[in-house]
Amino acid sequence: MQSLGSTLGKSKPDSKKTVTQTQTQQTQQTQREDQDMATQAPKKSNRGFASMDREKQKEIASKGGKAAHAQGRAHEFTADEARSAGRKGGEAVSKNREHMAQIGRAGGQARGRNRAMADRSGHANANANANANASAE
Repeated sequence: MQSLGSTLGKSKPDSKKTVTQTQTQQTQQTQREDQDMATQAPKKSNRGFASMDREKQKEIASKGGKAAHAQGRAHEFTADEARSAGRKGGEAVSKNREHMAQIGRAGGQARGRNRAMADRSGHANANANANANASAE
């Protein structure tokens, strides 16, 4: 007669092996499903503005704009109003000196990079030759 401990000892590894095999099979099944889903085109929703074709969107947007003007809720800036709004925005941004310095620094660095790229590719020489030819004429 076998002892209780030896019987249990034999059944535990078998149960672990079965659990591991089951987990492996589930993982493989999930991977197959993921691959199947990746190869299929995603289903498009038929709801919402973005799902419509461009012409339909344009038509609806046009109606909205016309309705807003008809109700007096739309506003078109005159040249003076636009100029004034731009000036206000520029003044607000330029009050932050640190921000303005950062913008200028980024612009200068970009210009330097562009000039260096042109020098490496020979465009600077071509431009210099074109300028020399234009001034000679």
